[in-house]
Amino acid sequence: MIRAIFQYSFMQNALAAALLASIVTGIIGTIAIEKKLISMSGGIAHASFGGIGLGYLAGFEPIWGGLAFAIGSSLLISKISKSKRVNADTMTGILWSFGMALGILFISLAPGYMPDMTSYLFGDILAVSSSAVVIMVFFTAAIAAVFVMFYAYLNAYLFDEEYALASGINTRALELMIYLMIPAGIIVLIKIVGVILTIALMTVPVSIAKLFFKSFGKVVVASMLISAVFSLLGLTASYYVNISSGVCIVVLASLVYLVIMLTRQRVQSRMHTNKQHKECQHQKTKD
Repeated sequence: MIRAIFQYSFMQNALAAALLASIVTGIIGTIAIEKKLISMSGGIAHASFGGIGLGYLAGFEPIWGGLAFAIGSSLLISKISKSKRVNADTMTGILWSFGMALGILFISLAPGYMPDMTSYLFGDILAVSSSAVVIMVFFTAAIAAVFVMFYAYLNAYLFDEEYALASGINTRALELMIYLMIPAGIIVLIKIVGVILTIALMTVPVSIAKLFFKSFGKVVVASMLISAVFSLLGLTASYYVNISSGVCIVVLASLVYLVIMLTRQRVQSRMHTNKQHKECQHQKTKD
């Protein structure tokens, strides 16, 4: 596969897309988990499919339609979350199903044969075009730049929102920034794992990183590295086995997470038992 990367432009695009998606996963995934916005992120990802379908119907780049729908859904959920009349989770569920249904409707109305939407639903890293890489570079750079510039404020806001507000930090502006960063990140991830599996790529690498690190910054960096490993392994599997990259990445990441969780619990249980045994022996020796 290494030779193929140097020979074929589509492999170079796939490698670049994998690394860019890993950066986004580390930043957006960590923020979404810390603020408990994973469910909302899944709703935004699925709602973006309506914009993708509109792009096919109207004849413009579907990813821009997806971005418009994702941002609109994110801002709507943000506004609804401040209202006591409508539950934000309820609105997320409505937008989740409405976006998918709208996307299918638009694609059905498009003239000609219905296009294959597998790459948008489940991702296809080998089908990422050079223009798509340029779009991913733009959004990844924007997300990374905002994250670096406002890192200290984000760290305080995610740790304790009330403390951040008392410290003079404009938490409302930070919240709005997060609700704009998430849809931008989702658009990057859709090209890798698709609309349906985006929430998994945002969740699993960060969850693995949090098993070993507590610091916000360390979790972000570790999530990037873990996501990069899974993305490259998914790229390899997709290249040799001809299976959707999104499926390969998510299945592998989920299995690794489950193995680590089970192994970690067993090791901790054994260590706890050994500690209790030693304490009992020590107590008997004293008596």
